[in-house]
Amino acid sequence: MKLKYFEDTDTLCLELDGLNIAETRDFDENTLLNLDAAGNICAITFEHASERTDLSQVDISGLSA
Repeated sequence: MKLKYFEDTDTLCLELDGLNIAETRDFDENTLLNLDAAGNICAITFEHASERTDLSQVDISGLSA
């Protein structure tokens, strides 16, 4: 899983796995779901991310290496 923020476009992308994206669907006006060929979500893109959440407060818990 990867979490990427692109400051120049204020876009936050959560990549769930490394599968190839076959289709992108609009979830709402500022959220895109990237799907693999089987229809599974492999990434979620949030436009205008800094307006939707406090990006300085990223908390990741419950993950083990």
